[in-house]
Amino acid sequence: MLGPSSELTKRILVLAAELGAATRRELPGFGLTGAEFDVLTALRRSGKPYRLKPNELSRALLLSTGGTSNVVNRLVAEGLVEREPDPDDGRSTLIRLTPKGVKLAEEAVRATTAAHAELFARVPPAVHRAATKALRDLAAATQPPPSAGRSARPGHR
Repeated sequence: MLGPSSELTKRILVLAAELGAATRRELPGFGLTGAEFDVLTALRRSGKPYRLKPNELSRALLLSTGGTSNVVNRLVAEGLVEREPDPDDGRSTLIRLTPKGVKLAEEAVRATTAAHAELFARVPPAVHRAATKALRDLAAATQPPPSAGRSARPGHR
């Protein structure tokens, strides 16, 4: 028998896998890989002018800087993003969505959002609202207090 944390974790992972599969089914229609979609949507979420430093992008995506660079290179070749000098640091660059990249990101997000909505179509509205609230509360409860720094867990450094 699973404990409460194990059961919750399992159910979250199952739902995440279903949502991920729904997303992956939509991406080939846009000529995108999952990593490319993640880069485009991270840049889009950053707000106008839709640009981030490479290390910020890597952190947002939980990718290595080398992995991020490879994905960005492919997106540059497709005209979806471009590198531009960082006006605040002459040694650095920024990754920015092009207008073509903004358009594609928005189209892909609409398609994946529709696929996610289809996945949840049979969920009664009251269950959907309750689950959303419970997950919001759970996410908030697992965040460290604003003043708390990250400390190493026993046995981990």
